[in-house]
Amino acid sequence: MSLPDTPDAPPGTDHPAPLPTLRPDAGARELPDPHTAIAIRGLAKRFGEKIAVNGISLDVPAGSFYGLVGPNGAGKTTAMSMATGLLRPDHGRVWIHGTDVWEEPLAAKRRMGVLADGVRLFDRLTGEQLVTYSGLLRGLDRQTVAERTADLLRVMDLSQDAGKLVVDYSAGMTKKVALASAMIHAPRVLVLDEPFEAVDPVSAANIRDILAQFVASGGTVVVSSHVMDLVQRMCDHVAVIAEGTLLAAGTVDEVRAGRSLEDRFVDLVGGRTSGEGLSWLHT
Repeated sequence: MSLPDTPDAPPGTDHPAPLPTLRPDAGARELPDPHTAIAIRGLAKRFGEKIAVNGISLDVPAGSFYGLVGPNGAGKTTAMSMATGLLRPDHGRVWIHGTDVWEEPLAAKRRMGVLADGVRLFDRLTGEQLVTYSGLLRGLDRQTVAERTADLLRVMDLSQDAGKLVVDYSAGMTKKVALASAMIHAPRVLVLDEPFEAVDPVSAANIRDILAQFVASGGTVVVSSHVMDLVQRMCDHVAVIAEGTLLAAGTVDEVRAGRSLEDRFVDLVGGRTSGEGLSWLHT
């Protein structure tokens, strides 16, 4: 559905106020290096008057552990949803290892596993049933699915809870079984939106180890997170997004420029307040 050029005129005015302008998708037709895991060109999305993503272009190298950071409402989830084929962009293109996500969606989606933030699981299935269902949905044969499900549940430390309903899982267990479901078809790329949110430290450490092993074996991981220290320790590349715009991207060392990633992030994004006016809190 096409977006209107302008909103309705406010009462008492003769001319409608113009909508914010999306940046032109310059470079969207530029073909990426096929060895790049994810290539994003001129990606843009608007919801009514709100520009959520405004002309982002980004290359995620194959075999990298890539962090995507930004404040709340920065456009991270929208960008990741478009990059994985869950949301159609207004402008721009995305390739997964050289395969266009929107021109060849089935081929592109075979190459990636996705953990989307806020998407409901079939939580009335057991953990084993959920991972099995995910494998069968991907077209794997039953024997392969059974073997991989057992392996994934063991590595995720969920074997003893395989017969328990997912609705009864803790937040950490739910993240792990969702990650297992995203990995069962042996994707080349994992895209994970806030995989450590509401996860206890032990489960988070286990998930980090699993992802590090995946990258060491040649896979590519993209994670969004609000925790700068975690991204600095875990990732080798990082991109900073604010107000739908890409502010910086590169290796972690390049982006932080000799400072902590958190300090560099605050400089790029801004928004710090002094806390003045709360004298009534001071004793």
